[in-house]
Amino acid sequence: MKIKLFVLFISLVCFKSGFSQKSSVLTTDDLNKYVTEFNTQDKEEAVINLVPNAQSFDWLSKNIPLFDCPDSAIEKVYYFRWWSYRKHIKQTPEGHVITEFITPANHAGKYNAISSGLGHQINEGRWLHNQQYIKDYINFWFFIDPKHKVQRFHAFSSWVQDAVLDHYKVSLDKPFLANLMPELDADYRKWEQEKQAANQMFWQFDVRDAMEESISGSRKEKNIRPTINSYMYGNAKALVEMAEMFGNDTLKHRYKAKADFLKKVVHEKLWDDTASFFKVQYEKGGLCDAREAIGFIPWYFDLPKDKPKYAKQWDQLLDDRGFKAPWGLTTAERRHPLFRTHGSGHGCEWDGPVWPYATTQTLKGLSNLLTNYKHKGKMTKQVFYDEFHKYAMSHQMDDKIYIGEYQDEKTGEWLKGDNPRSKFYNHSGFADLIINDLIGLKPRADNKLEINPLVPQGQWDWFCLDRVSYHGKMLTILWDKDGTKYGKGKGFRVFADGKEIAKSNRLKKIKTRL
Repeated sequence: MKIKLFVLFISLVCFKSGFSQKSSVLTTDDLNKYVTEFNTQDKEEAVINLVPNAQSFDWLSKNIPLFDCPDSAIEKVYYFRWWSYRKHIKQTPEGHVITEFITPANHAGKYNAISSGLGHQINEGRWLHNQQYIKDYINFWFFIDPKHKVQRFHAFSSWVQDAVLDHYKVSLDKPFLANLMPELDADYRKWEQEKQAANQMFWQFDVRDAMEESISGSRKEKNIRPTINSYMYGNAKALVEMAEMFGNDTLKHRYKAKADFLKKVVHEKLWDDTASFFKVQYEKGGLCDAREAIGFIPWYFDLPKDKPKYAKQWDQLLDDRGFKAPWGLTTAERRHPLFRTHGSGHGCEWDGPVWPYATTQTLKGLSNLLTNYKHKGKMTKQVFYDEFHKYAMSHQMDDKIYIGEYQDEKTGEWLKGDNPRSKFYNHSGFADLIINDLIGLKPRADNKLEINPLVPQGQWDWFCLDRVSYHGKMLTILWDKDGTKYGKGKGFRVFADGKEIAKSNRLKKIKTRL
């Protein structure tokens, strides 16, 4: 009897594996091609963590969604960013962590863990098929880091509650979230104890926002910044949604009040009506006279009111004197007299250079504006696509693919050079921007599937995002203008475990039952 059951189990496993392969549209041929190229360029492989280069193709084949599109730069960087993300997964005696720097950093905690890019790392990692890596890493900050003599979690501002909820909306792992709920609540209250000003808003040093040497910032003055106030608004909103999920009315009402308050005061205290921009308020009073990229962060959490006066802020993305530059979006407006004046290019300058960290936040905010708001100002899907393509093109050094810390906005020079600590810098997002924003898969906690692509009409004749692990199913999302590319028919089509569940003749928003 035991032998028969074992044979049945093996048969079911083989059937499921065979079905998964049959239901896939894309093969791993392109992935193999890219991995071979990346491995060849990284012959020295100076640091090896959980998955060495030699095993990277096998690991990636089992863990990442596959992607195919006509924009070769975007496609190649998609696979490069997964290949480099894999380098940062580190096995420890206390579970997995995701590192930011590939080499040891002086300001890191145990196992070289740093929390500054945590939100980006969770958002990127939520799309891995094996979620144990990300669950271990989240647990590390809430359960392991507090045991250490020197705790590092609150060394940097964080939108971790928001990121944890977004992770849940992909995995639907309710027991994991339930176990975290008391810690998420306690973490928010700890931030209130540490960084809440007398007016109940949040202050932060720019260095603790991971954005040191900014025009508006200080390492001593307790300035009220759009960063941490937007993060805490997003975190409060996430706690409201999680409290509703678990039927905790006390928690729900508490954080609803906090979110409502922060939304109100960010508009009242941080909006500069003359400059049409959200800005830093100095501890001594008054707003900074510089527009900075951190003013776009409120849209990352849908904080701003849906009115034309606020949407007007985004016009600065189209202005060469604003944030538009040849190599990407700058971290401060180019017209300001203090633009690029805070260092030599060898420190951490947030006074203008292009930082992938900030580019990720700004593009995510723009995506939300285009997707969730009626008033969009001059912003279009084409603006999003053009800036995202520029972001992809910036991944280069000496004609080879590369990701580092930050760049000269005119030349694309990585201002840390080929510094070992900057190589494969894991401090931003890319794959998530493709899956969640460009292709537009919007994770939800219910059984509805929502896809709202930002690919402009006429930009691509085809694309395919395949093997996306979502709510326990494998999704395929494809656009095939004339039906000849993938052989699945014309138009925009969505499959779950190989079964077509939605289609449209046009590339437009789709909402269906999963």
